[in-house]
Amino acid sequence: MDDNLSVSVVIPVKNEQANIAHCLERLRDFSEVVVVDSDSTDNTRQIALDHGAKVINFTWNGHFPKKRNWCLQNHKFANPWVLFVDADEYVTDQFVDELRRTLPNTKYVGFQITYRNYFLDRFLRHGESFRKLALFRIGSGLYERIEEDNWSSLDMEVHEHPILNGPIGRLRQPITHQDFKGMEAYLNRHNEYSSWEASRYMALRRGSPNNWKKLTRRQRLKYRLMNSYFLGPLYFFAGYIGKLGLLDGRAGFIFAILKMYYFIQIKCKINALRQAEQHT
Repeated sequence: MDDNLSVSVVIPVKNEQANIAHCLERLRDFSEVVVVDSDSTDNTRQIALDHGAKVINFTWNGHFPKKRNWCLQNHKFANPWVLFVDADEYVTDQFVDELRRTLPNTKYVGFQITYRNYFLDRFLRHGESFRKLALFRIGSGLYERIEEDNWSSLDMEVHEHPILNGPIGRLRQPITHQDFKGMEAYLNRHNEYSSWEASRYMALRRGSPNNWKKLTRRQRLKYRLMNSYFLGPLYFFAGYIGKLGLLDGRAGFIFAILKMYYFIQIKCKINALRQAEQHT
């Protein structure tokens, strides 16, 4: 490992033995790698230890904080920067080189990162691009807090974004995203996410109007459209036609169809939650 790369990597996991080794093998240049495990029942923990990572167990009690914020608040980091990486995300040599050049003298407290997405073993060159704020200075902020004690089943911040005090930049080199757990895991994960999104929409609708003001402009647009069956088809045509996802062949078509289904699923679950409220 190279101590000159002053970034601590945090990998939140649960039952990720299919992905974790690929992820860890690409992190040799980082002086600290922390795997935050949620009581995995497979070989995830041992694989992480075999690759020299620190392993911390996290058992969620259903209240704030969830996994990423808990690590930020409780782990004593060895470096001034933290990079959150999922087990199915893999850094490249070019990405690491950019960190070496950028971080020592940067004015930014965080960076947006772009992801090269693989689906059905094919790199998707077109369609909707994916990026997130996954690298930031320790102490510059936390992931947003959402009051979800009564309805969330997710122990990790998935849709929450870091709220930072300071300017945010963007890195040019992407991180690779490729899940080796298969289609069943992909569909199960999106089923969980759609339930979370439907429940959050209902919580926003029942809550104070100020909760809407806390959302980003992109979030407000998404949640306004979420109560419509049009969001799924809109996403399909924007990504598959408008952003040329059709050029990715069969994989691009299936990816766009499943994303459309994901948003339709959210709308159906919103309807079900409304009906349940009316009968209570």
